[in-house]
Amino acid sequence: MLSKVAERIYWMSRYLERTENIARLIGVYGELLLDLPEEAGLDWSLPLTILGQADDYRNLADGESELRFLVRGELNTGSLLSSLNHLRENTRTTRDIVPLEAWRAINELYIWAAQALPILAKRPTAGVAGEIVARCHSITGILVGTMSHGPAYQFVRLGRSLERADMTTRIIDVAAAILMTGREELRLHGNGIWRAILRALSAYQMYQQYVRRRISGGDVVAFLLLDDQFPRSVRHCVGTLDQAADTLPRSHHVKNRVADLASSLEAVNVDALDADAVHRYVDELQMKFAGLNNAVFETWLNPMRAEATQFQR
Repeated sequence: MLSKVAERIYWMSRYLERTENIARLIGVYGELLLDLPEEAGLDWSLPLTILGQADDYRNLADGESELRFLVRGELNTGSLLSSLNHLRENTRTTRDIVPLEAWRAINELYIWAAQALPILAKRPTAGVAGEIVARCHSITGILVGTMSHGPAYQFVRLGRSLERADMTTRIIDVAAAILMTGREELRLHGNGIWRAILRALSAYQMYQQYVRRRISGGDVVAFLLLDDQFPRSVRHCVGTLDQAADTLPRSHHVKNRVADLASSLEAVNVDALDADAVHRYVDELQMKFAGLNNAVFETWLNPMRAEATQFQR
């Protein structure tokens, strides 16, 4: 497989996962804001912080609302619309590799979203966001069920798992900052907010089934970081990254990076982490994700441009 094709498959997978993540976050957070009183002090700046877009909003928005900037801001390279654009373009240029059903579904999602995103930018209803999430689920299922699980599919797994782990740690970081510091305005609504955090990662039902305790911040952080059965936990994503890398040639450098991530997860004692310690630990994981992304490029995708790749959104 040509490295350029592998790179496009990798980014197709990342942008598919990113599109789903952003849409789910918007839908869940929009419902949360409807449930919380104004004195809780939450607004649309929080999702921008989770997605690493707060500075871009301050510098580029020029009076645009936070929600519109997040959904379809023309100058926001991390918007939901931008992710859809990149998803479609990376798939379009690899149509000889990606199953035809997946290309059609992605193209239909793009066309439908072009009509629906202006509505979402005004009213963050769960309907539009939920439809995008459902279509992304369908596309993921098409890739799993109809794409041969050879080298190309392993780059799908690499992209999806790295993007998932990245989003999970971003949400943990911001959630810990606002909820584990004991702000009086938020403490009364802590259970509802932690529930929304779990829903933003499609984790609420599985948390209920496997943790079987009343929602608490420490349990949520432990579940999202360390549960080895839940597909969006960091530990599960790291395991998938290791499996995918194991099937590809010359994987020694990448597997070393994955092993370093696994060691960090094995060593952490979540019960001993306060909000500041969670932030420092997540920063450490984020740096390791960046190093792993660079290792993937250096090993397989584009060695000549490896140093120029940007992991940040």
